[in-house]
Amino acid sequence: MTISATELKNNLSKYLTIAVDEDVFISKNGKIVAKLSNPYEDRLAMAESLFGIIPSDITLEEARDERLSNK
Repeated sequence: MTISATELKNNLSKYLTIAVDEDVFISKNGKIVAKLSNPYEDRLAMAESLFGIIPSDITLEEARDERLSNK
């Protein structure tokens, strides 16, 4: 979504809410000058992609030790 800087200024709380789910690009004089985004979005996507990778019969400590021993 792209909005003007004036629109952002007039409706900041609305766009803060929207930025939780999608990036909001801010334009000034027709050029994009900034992006409002969720700082945790990348971490959340990465964590969700890892679900199911560690087998259920291994502890987190065992998985960590195995990973460190493979270096």
